[in-house]
Amino acid sequence: MRRGLYPGSFDPVTLGHLDIIHRASELVDELIIGVLKNSTKRNLFSTEERIDLLKRVTADLPNVRIISFDGLLVDCAVEYGTHTIIRGLRAVTDFEYELQLAQTNKRLRPDIDTVFLTTNVEYAYLSSSIVREIASYGGDISHFVPQCIMDDVYKKAKRGETV
Repeated sequence: MRRGLYPGSFDPVTLGHLDIIHRASELVDELIIGVLKNSTKRNLFSTEERIDLLKRVTADLPNVRIISFDGLLVDCAVEYGTHTIIRGLRAVTDFEYELQLAQTNKRLRPDIDTVFLTTNVEYAYLSSSIVREIASYGGDISHFVPQCIMDDVYKKAKRGETV
């Protein structure tokens, strides 16, 4: 079975993330979405909430599984039996950072490869932090996140809570 691991914070999941998820799910038999637990980062949504949001927006994709992880990404890949890490690229600036990570991961685990998918140009500017900012001021985020999670994003962002 070909498995791929698509890691990220997904705080919140955006239409750009969903674009990568849909396309990556067609490349592998099972796509594992790894939600990063990062205790040093102040997230809008808890890990459990981010997993719930992802489950809702990927309910139509039977080969997608959502997990959480902390520690090294390559250790997560080994734990879940995948040799492929999938990363999305929005711009050249993403590439420099992602290439460095991919090369480091390759050094740590030579049997694991990173595959880059370029984001649909429609979402090239989009990030979770932009969505959080717009939502915190009550701006229209309908072009940035799936409809089924919009209310969740507004509620959290307006309260200004962080986890």
